[in-house]
Amino acid sequence: MKLALKIDVATWQGTLQGVPRLVEILRRQRADASFLFALGPDHTGRAIASAFRPGFMKNKRSSAVSHYGIKTLMYGTLLPGPDIGRRGADIMRATRDAGFETAIHCWDHVKWQHGVEEANSAWTESEMRRAHARYAEIFGSEAPGHGAAGWQMNRHALRLTQRLGYRWASDCRGTHPFVPVWNGEIVACPQLPTTLPTLTELIGTDDITADNVHLHLLQLTAQTLAATTNSDHANCNHVFTLHAELEGLKFGDTLERLLTGWREQGYELVSLGQMRDALDPELLPRHEIVRGEIPGRAGHLMLQGEEFLSTWKEAA
Repeated sequence: MKLALKIDVATWQGTLQGVPRLVEILRRQRADASFLFALGPDHTGRAIASAFRPGFMKNKRSSAVSHYGIKTLMYGTLLPGPDIGRRGADIMRATRDAGFETAIHCWDHVKWQHGVEEANSAWTESEMRRAHARYAEIFGSEAPGHGAAGWQMNRHALRLTQRLGYRWASDCRGTHPFVPVWNGEIVACPQLPTTLPTLTELIGTDDITADNVHLHLLQLTAQTLAATTNSDHANCNHVFTLHAELEGLKFGDTLERLLTGWREQGYELVSLGQMRDALDPELLPRHEIVRGEIPGRAGHLMLQGEEFLSTWKEAA
């Protein structure tokens, strides 16, 4: 049974402060993980209007200011946006040298999250190739995978995960690994979707707090185990997305409790690459990839849809 830890690093603060702390926590807990970096400018401040809009932080009890801080929320407006890839290259390489998988989150987190849905092919390719080139510049090799900011994609971006040669992508929410299909077009880059809710989607709902949110997540994974036979434990696999700006700073203790609990349940805490290594792409089901909503998160994002072959057979 594998539980992959996908760490989104979207800001300069998360890179500078959150990533080193997460490396310490993961090593102490004997856990592997994948760090997905934003590689261009930190323009978090350009989302300032959204940050104060109800629902941006998923529920009324969460605060963008308390999570990100005033300074980060001014980057790109009142303050120039730091170039994360240039200023944080040493931290990124140190993360790799500590034994962790690194991959691409995006070039400009805010620009991607708010622009990609309606973007054309040229815009999309420019953003992805800038991140792709910067990753190679920093690490001296090409990225193994891609995990979209805010789980936001379009058809051009999906095609590029194949064209750019990524071994895996984690661009959507779902239940299990699959080969994505967009309007009948198969994209030959396996998707490893986030299967569990994030902390910010849970905290502040149904009496869930930062002190007990780990219990809710552990209950979800325990329910998965209970519903699966011993001979079919591969179906217990999960992907959990955490954030360097949150679990790497404010919620570090919560993360430690989660990692301890998952190990006690029998999960191997792995990177996305390790999860991909255990899969045979030829045997993966093909699923439509669609846009939709999930509880606790505002707006639409990419979701794993119905299995493509079963849908096709029913239509035939």
